[in-house]
Amino acid sequence: MVDPTPREMAAMKKAGQIAGEYIESLGRTDLMTWSVEEFITLVTVIVGTFLEAKVQLDKEDKWDDVPF
Repeated sequence: MVDPTPREMAAMKKAGQIAGEYIESLGRTDLMTWSVEEFITLVTVIVGTFLEAKVQLDKEDKWDDVPF
């Protein structure tokens, strides 16, 4: 993502938080020890959380980040 808006940054921060929780739940930070399913779950957690957070932030519409 090139030049993310503040709204997108907020959604990314939420996704990072939830991704961190998932990684902690595995008890292993070395991705070489992860199964393919564990890695796919991480990607799903990141993308899903980002999209859900973005939708919620869009619904609240408290942002002034539209460039026009």
